[in-house]
Amino acid sequence: MPEDDKRTRRRKRKAELTPRQQKNLRLARTLVWPALAVAIVITQVPFLVTIYYSFQRWNMQRPGDRGFVGFQNYAKVLSNGSFFESMFATVLITGGSVLFAVILGLCFAILLDRKFRGQGLARTLLITPFLMMPAAAALIWKWSMLDSNVGIVNWVLSVVGIPPVAWNTDAPMITIIIVMTWQYTPFMMLILLAGLQSQPSDVLEAAAVDGAGTVRTFFTMTLPHLRTYIELSALLGTIMLLQMFDPIAIMTRGTGGTKTLPYLLYERAFVGLELGEAAAYGVLTVILTIIVATIALRTLFKIFRAEGVR
Repeated sequence: MPEDDKRTRRRKRKAELTPRQQKNLRLARTLVWPALAVAIVITQVPFLVTIYYSFQRWNMQRPGDRGFVGFQNYAKVLSNGSFFESMFATVLITGGSVLFAVILGLCFAILLDRKFRGQGLARTLLITPFLMMPAAAALIWKWSMLDSNVGIVNWVLSVVGIPPVAWNTDAPMITIIIVMTWQYTPFMMLILLAGLQSQPSDVLEAAAVDGAGTVRTFFTMTLPHLRTYIELSALLGTIMLLQMFDPIAIMTRGTGGTKTLPYLLYERAFVGLELGEAAAYGVLTVILTIIVATIALRTLFKIFRAEGVR
Protein backbone atom coordinates (compact mmCIF):
# COMPACT_ATOMS: atom_id res chain seq x y z
CA MET A 1 0.00 0.00 0.00
CA PRO A 2 1.26 3.57 -0.66
CA GLU A 3 0.84 4.65 2.99
CA ASP A 4 2.72 1.56 4.19
CA ASP A 5 5.52 2.32 1.74
CA LYS A 6 5.77 5.90 3.05
CA ARG A 7 5.94 4.72 6.66
CA THR A 8 8.59 2.15 5.73
CA ARG A 9 10.71 4.78 3.98
CA ARG A 10 10.40 7.14 6.97
CA ARG A 11 11.51 4.38 9.35
CA LYS A 12 14.48 3.57 7.11
CA ARG A 13 15.54 7.22 6.96
CA LYS A 14 15.22 7.53 10.73
CA ALA A 15 17.23 4.34 11.26
CA GLU A 16 19.99 5.67 9.00
CA LEU A 17 20.50 8.72 11.27
CA THR A 18 23.23 8.56 13.88
CA PRO A 19 22.32 9.20 17.54
CA ARG A 20 23.92 12.64 17.31
CA GLN A 21 21.88 13.51 14.21
CA GLN A 22 18.68 12.32 15.89
CA LYS A 23 19.50 14.47 18.92
CA ASN A 24 20.09 17.53 16.71
CA LEU A 25 16.83 16.86 14.90
CA ARG A 26 14.89 16.70 18.18
CA LEU A 27 16.58 19.91 19.32
CA ALA A 28 15.66 21.68 16.09
CA ARG A 29 12.04 20.63 16.44
CA THR A 30 11.99 21.71 20.07
CA LEU A 31 13.31 25.17 19.16
CA VAL A 32 10.55 25.58 16.56
CA TRP A 33 7.71 24.91 19.03
CA PRO A 34 7.82 28.30 20.86
CA ALA A 35 7.57 30.22 17.57
CA LEU A 36 4.80 27.92 16.38
CA ALA A 37 2.88 28.38 19.63
CA VAL A 38 3.16 32.19 19.40
CA ALA A 39 2.00 32.11 15.77
CA ILE A 40 -1.02 29.99 16.73
CA VAL A 41 -1.94 32.33 19.59
CA ILE A 42 -1.55 35.47 17.45
CA THR A 43 -3.47 34.17 14.41
CA GLN A 44 -5.91 31.50 15.53
CA VAL A 45 -7.18 32.86 18.85
CA PRO A 46 -8.43 36.15 17.29
CA PHE A 47 -10.04 34.16 14.48
CA LEU A 48 -11.86 31.93 16.99
CA VAL A 49 -13.06 35.04 18.83
CA THR A 50 -14.27 36.46 15.51
CA ILE A 51 -16.23 33.27 14.84
CA TYR A 52 -17.81 33.59 18.30
CA TYR A 53 -18.79 37.23 17.64
CA SER A 54 -20.28 36.27 14.26
CA PHE A 55 -22.98 34.29 16.08
CA GLN A 56 -23.84 37.25 18.33
CA ARG A 57 -26.31 40.13 17.94
CA TRP A 58 -24.08 43.07 18.86
CA ASN A 59 -24.52 46.69 17.81
CA MET A 60 -22.34 49.25 19.60
CA GLN A 61 -25.22 51.75 19.64
CA ARG A 62 -27.15 49.24 21.76
CA PRO A 63 -24.45 47.57 23.88
CA GLY A 64 -26.96 46.08 26.29
CA ASP A 65 -28.96 44.34 23.57
CA ARG A 66 -26.63 41.45 22.89
CA GLY A 67 -27.27 37.75 22.49
CA PHE A 68 -26.83 34.56 20.50
CA VAL A 69 -28.54 34.61 17.07
CA GLY A 70 -27.03 31.55 15.39
CA PHE A 71 -26.49 31.94 11.64
CA GLN A 72 -28.68 35.03 11.39
CA ASN A 73 -25.70 37.31 10.71
CA TYR A 74 -24.49 35.02 7.92
CA ALA A 75 -27.98 34.94 6.38
CA LYS A 76 -28.09 38.74 6.48
CA VAL A 77 -24.65 39.00 4.88
CA LEU A 78 -25.49 36.61 2.04
CA SER A 79 -28.93 38.07 1.35
CA ASN A 80 -28.29 41.83 1.13
CA GLY A 81 -26.11 41.66 -1.99
CA SER A 82 -23.27 43.83 -0.67
CA PHE A 83 -21.08 40.81 -0.05
CA PHE A 84 -21.22 39.59 -3.65
CA GLU A 85 -20.81 43.12 -5.03
CA SER A 86 -17.71 43.57 -2.90
CA MET A 87 -16.42 40.16 -3.94
CA PHE A 88 -16.84 41.14 -7.60
CA ALA A 89 -15.05 44.46 -6.97
CA THR A 90 -12.22 42.63 -5.19
CA VAL A 91 -11.79 40.21 -8.09
CA LEU A 92 -11.92 42.99 -10.70
CA ILE A 93 -9.44 45.29 -8.96
CA THR A 94 -7.09 42.47 -8.01
CA GLY A 95 -7.18 40.88 -11.46
CA GLY A 96 -6.69 44.18 -13.31
CA SER A 97 -3.85 45.30 -11.03
CA VAL A 98 -2.02 41.96 -11.26
CA LEU A 99 -2.39 41.83 -15.06
CA PHE A 100 -0.99 45.32 -15.67
CA ALA A 101 1.71 44.90 -13.00
CA VAL A 102 2.95 41.68 -14.63
CA ILE A 103 3.04 43.27 -18.10
CA LEU A 104 4.87 46.40 -16.91
CA GLY A 105 7.13 44.34 -14.66
CA LEU A 106 8.14 42.22 -17.65
CA CYS A 107 8.92 45.32 -19.71
CA PHE A 108 11.07 46.84 -16.96
CA ALA A 109 12.79 43.51 -16.30
CA ILE A 110 13.77 43.27 -19.98
CA LEU A 111 15.20 46.80 -19.86
CA LEU A 112 17.16 46.15 -16.65
CA ASP A 113 18.53 42.87 -17.98
CA ARG A 114 20.79 44.86 -20.29
CA LYS A 115 24.05 46.49 -19.25
CA PHE A 116 24.01 50.29 -19.30
CA ARG A 117 25.45 53.17 -17.32
CA GLY A 118 23.46 53.87 -14.17
CA GLN A 119 21.84 50.44 -14.12
CA GLY A 120 22.10 50.17 -10.31
CA LEU A 121 20.50 53.60 -9.79
CA ALA A 122 17.68 52.78 -12.22
CA ARG A 123 17.01 49.49 -10.46
CA THR A 124 16.87 51.23 -7.07
CA LEU A 125 14.47 53.90 -8.31
CA LEU A 126 12.18 51.31 -9.89
CA ILE A 127 12.04 49.28 -6.67
CA THR A 128 11.15 52.34 -4.54
CA PRO A 129 7.32 52.25 -5.04
CA PHE A 130 7.11 48.75 -3.55
CA LEU A 131 9.00 49.92 -0.44
CA MET A 132 6.52 52.70 0.33
CA MET A 133 3.72 52.30 2.85
CA PRO A 134 0.36 51.80 1.08
CA ALA A 135 -1.19 54.74 2.95
CA ALA A 136 1.65 57.08 1.94
CA ALA A 137 1.43 55.93 -1.68
CA ALA A 138 -2.34 56.52 -1.71
CA LEU A 139 -1.92 60.05 -0.32
CA ILE A 140 0.76 60.91 -2.89
CA TRP A 141 -1.42 59.72 -5.76
CA LYS A 142 -4.57 61.36 -4.41
CA TRP A 143 -3.15 64.86 -3.93
CA SER A 144 0.11 65.18 -5.88
CA MET A 145 -0.72 63.09 -8.95
CA LEU A 146 -4.47 62.82 -9.52
CA ASP A 147 -5.95 65.90 -7.87
CA SER A 148 -8.28 67.70 -10.29
CA ASN A 149 -6.79 71.14 -9.54
CA VAL A 150 -3.08 70.70 -8.75
CA GLY A 151 -2.37 67.12 -9.81
CA ILE A 152 0.59 66.44 -12.10
CA VAL A 153 -1.45 64.10 -14.33
CA ASN A 154 -4.10 66.75 -15.03
CA TRP A 155 -1.37 69.33 -15.66
CA VAL A 156 0.13 67.05 -18.33
CA LEU A 157 -3.32 66.53 -19.85
CA SER A 158 -3.92 70.30 -19.94
CA VAL A 159 -0.69 70.75 -21.89
CA VAL A 160 -2.11 68.64 -24.74
CA GLY A 161 -5.54 70.28 -24.53
CA ILE A 162 -7.43 67.64 -22.52
CA PRO A 163 -9.70 69.02 -19.76
CA PRO A 164 -8.93 68.00 -16.15
CA VAL A 165 -10.40 64.77 -14.82
CA ALA A 166 -11.65 64.24 -11.25
CA TRP A 167 -10.06 60.81 -11.04
CA ASN A 168 -11.20 59.88 -7.54
CA THR A 169 -14.87 60.55 -8.30
CA ASP A 170 -15.24 60.15 -12.09
CA ALA A 171 -13.03 57.05 -12.52
CA PRO A 172 -12.52 55.48 -9.06
CA MET A 173 -11.98 51.94 -10.33
CA ILE A 174 -9.30 53.06 -12.79
CA THR A 175 -7.70 55.18 -10.06
CA ILE A 176 -7.32 52.26 -7.66
CA ILE A 177 -5.98 49.96 -10.39
CA ILE A 178 -3.42 52.63 -11.39
CA VAL A 179 -2.17 53.02 -7.81
CA MET A 180 -1.98 49.28 -7.13
CA THR A 181 -0.27 48.64 -10.47
CA TRP A 182 2.28 51.35 -9.72
CA GLN A 183 3.05 49.93 -6.29
CA TYR A 184 3.28 46.23 -7.22
CA THR A 185 5.02 46.49 -10.60
CA PRO A 186 8.47 46.48 -8.87
CA PHE A 187 7.57 43.22 -7.09
CA MET A 188 6.73 41.57 -10.41
CA MET A 189 9.82 43.11 -11.99
CA LEU A 190 12.19 41.60 -9.42
CA ILE A 191 10.82 38.08 -9.89
CA LEU A 192 10.84 38.33 -13.68
CA LEU A 193 14.32 39.86 -13.69
CA ALA A 194 15.56 36.87 -11.68
CA GLY A 195 13.97 34.62 -14.33
CA LEU A 196 15.67 36.49 -17.16
CA GLN A 197 19.06 36.30 -15.48
CA SER A 198 18.65 32.57 -14.88
CA GLN A 199 18.26 31.86 -18.60
CA PRO A 200 21.42 30.16 -19.97
CA SER A 201 23.37 32.56 -22.19
CA ASP A 202 24.67 29.75 -24.42
CA VAL A 203 21.10 28.98 -25.50
CA LEU A 204 20.57 32.58 -26.60
CA GLU A 205 23.92 32.59 -28.39
CA ALA A 206 22.98 29.38 -30.22
CA ALA A 207 19.68 30.94 -31.29
CA ALA A 208 21.53 34.01 -32.63
CA VAL A 209 23.94 31.81 -34.55
CA ASP A 210 21.00 29.95 -36.10
CA GLY A 211 19.65 33.25 -37.38
CA ALA A 212 16.79 33.82 -34.94
CA GLY A 213 15.97 37.48 -34.47
CA THR A 214 15.43 39.26 -31.16
CA VAL A 215 11.63 39.12 -31.33
CA ARG A 216 11.54 35.48 -32.38
CA THR A 217 14.04 34.50 -29.68
CA PHE A 218 11.97 36.26 -27.04
CA PHE A 219 8.65 34.63 -27.96
CA THR A 220 10.01 31.14 -28.68
CA MET A 221 12.68 30.81 -25.98
CA THR A 222 12.65 33.57 -23.35
CA LEU A 223 8.90 33.78 -22.77
CA PRO A 224 8.44 29.98 -22.29
CA HIS A 225 11.38 30.07 -19.87
CA LEU A 226 9.68 32.88 -17.92
CA ARG A 227 6.36 31.04 -17.63
CA THR A 228 7.19 29.71 -14.16
CA TYR A 229 8.25 33.15 -12.92
CA ILE A 230 5.18 34.85 -14.42
CA GLU A 231 2.89 32.36 -12.68
CA LEU A 232 4.78 32.78 -9.41
CA SER A 233 4.61 36.59 -9.49
CA ALA A 234 0.92 36.58 -10.46
CA LEU A 235 -0.04 34.16 -7.69
CA LEU A 236 1.92 35.94 -4.96
CA GLY A 237 0.66 39.33 -6.16
CA THR A 238 -2.94 38.08 -6.05
CA ILE A 239 -2.56 36.87 -2.46
CA MET A 240 -1.14 40.24 -1.37
CA LEU A 241 -3.64 42.38 -3.30
CA LEU A 242 -6.62 40.54 -1.83
CA GLN A 243 -5.83 42.33 1.45
CA MET A 244 -5.73 45.89 0.04
CA PHE A 245 -7.47 48.51 2.14
CA ASP A 246 -5.49 51.75 2.40
CA PRO A 247 -5.91 53.10 -1.18
CA ILE A 248 -9.66 52.50 -1.13
CA ALA A 249 -10.14 54.03 2.33
CA ILE A 250 -8.05 57.11 1.47
CA MET A 251 -8.89 57.74 -2.18
CA THR A 252 -12.43 56.53 -2.99
CA ARG A 253 -14.03 55.39 0.30
CA GLY A 254 -15.62 52.49 -1.55
CA THR A 255 -17.53 54.61 -4.08
CA GLY A 256 -17.86 53.81 -7.77
CA GLY A 257 -17.74 50.04 -7.37
CA THR A 258 -14.46 50.00 -5.41
CA LYS A 259 -15.86 48.65 -2.14
CA THR A 260 -13.73 45.52 -1.67
CA LEU A 261 -14.25 42.89 1.02
CA PRO A 262 -11.71 44.37 3.49
CA TYR A 263 -13.28 47.81 3.16
CA LEU A 264 -16.81 46.41 3.50
CA LEU A 265 -15.77 44.69 6.73
CA TYR A 266 -14.33 47.98 8.05
CA GLU A 267 -17.49 49.85 7.07
CA ARG A 268 -19.82 47.47 8.88
CA ALA A 269 -17.65 47.45 12.02
CA PHE A 270 -16.62 51.11 12.38
CA VAL A 271 -19.34 52.97 10.47
CA GLY A 272 -22.42 50.81 10.94
CA LEU A 273 -21.16 49.59 14.36
CA GLU A 274 -22.62 46.15 13.61
CA LEU A 275 -19.89 44.05 15.17
CA GLY A 276 -21.73 40.75 14.84
CA GLU A 277 -22.41 41.30 11.14
CA ALA A 278 -18.85 42.58 10.58
CA ALA A 279 -17.51 39.44 12.24
CA ALA A 280 -19.58 37.34 9.81
CA TYR A 281 -18.10 39.32 6.91
CA GLY A 282 -14.65 38.69 8.36
CA VAL A 283 -15.17 34.94 8.67
CA LEU A 284 -16.45 34.65 5.10
CA THR A 285 -13.58 36.80 3.83
CA VAL A 286 -11.04 34.61 5.61
CA ILE A 287 -12.64 31.47 4.16
CA LEU A 288 -12.49 32.88 0.63
CA THR A 289 -8.89 34.01 1.16
CA ILE A 290 -7.93 30.54 2.42
CA ILE A 291 -9.54 28.96 -0.64
CA VAL A 292 -7.64 31.29 -3.01
CA ALA A 293 -4.38 30.84 -1.09
CA THR A 294 -4.78 27.05 -1.06
CA ILE A 295 -5.35 26.93 -4.81
CA ALA A 296 -2.40 29.29 -5.36
CA LEU A 297 -0.05 27.33 -3.10
CA ARG A 298 -1.01 24.01 -4.70
CA THR A 299 -0.30 25.53 -8.09
CA LEU A 300 3.04 26.80 -6.83
CA PHE A 301 3.98 23.39 -5.45
CA LYS A 302 3.09 21.80 -8.80
CA ILE A 303 5.28 24.35 -10.56
CA PHE A 304 8.21 23.67 -8.23
CA ARG A 305 7.81 19.90 -8.61
CA ALA A 306 7.70 20.25 -12.39
CA GLU A 307 10.85 22.39 -12.29
CA GLY A 308 12.54 19.78 -10.13
CA VAL A 309 11.70 17.05 -12.61
CA ARG A 310 13.20 19.11 -15.43
